[in-house]
Amino acid sequence: MKVVHVCANPKPIEESASKQLAAAFFETLAEKNPEVEIDNIDLYSEPPPFLSVEALRALYYPSFDPDYQPTEEERRACEYAAKQAARLREADVLVLTTPMWNFSLPGIVKSWIDQVFSPGNLFQFEGTGTKPLHSIRQAILLAASGGVYKEDDPRDALTRQVRAILEFVGITRLSVAWADGQNPAICGDHDQRRELALEAARELAEDLAEVPASRT
Repeated sequence: MKVVHVCANPKPIEESASKQLAAAFFETLAEKNPEVEIDNIDLYSEPPPFLSVEALRALYYPSFDPDYQPTEEERRACEYAAKQAARLREADVLVLTTPMWNFSLPGIVKSWIDQVFSPGNLFQFEGTGTKPLHSIRQAILLAASGGVYKEDDPRDALTRQVRAILEFVGITRLSVAWADGQNPAICGDHDQRRELALEAARELAEDLAEVPASRT
């Protein structure tokens, strides 16, 4: 089993609830399945560029015009996207570790998505939909937020955005462990909430460890 772990939190682990979830998840996964392969992508160590007009042309124009030939400058603008997407195409599982900022994803995650979840990399347009160009069978979101959010809360743009982009490229199975209420100024039970989320992360790892590997 090959897992790509994308981490989008600049804080040290002792200050980051989402990174603590990731630590619990991967410690349990390695214990239950020592054969698992993990490829870590730290977005703050490997930051994505903003999607430029050159990258947009190279990534999207060939889908609209089969005769379009990207320039050398346009091809260079897609190097980050191509390298990152190649790592995801080798994976069976995608794990995303992220905080919620201002009710949504950190901007660095959106920039990464704009680069990697692009035609020719993780999907191609087919008819009125898309065809996946990867073998990722499920995704896991390890998230943390200062506030508390009920299921389908209209303020929660994080899980909705993650689920939408995953489904767009054919990844329909998403599991979530969420440490909400982590702002001690407004949530007196933040420690208890984090412990519940840590246990949920461990349970997700145990479930994943029992899934047969799809590759040899």
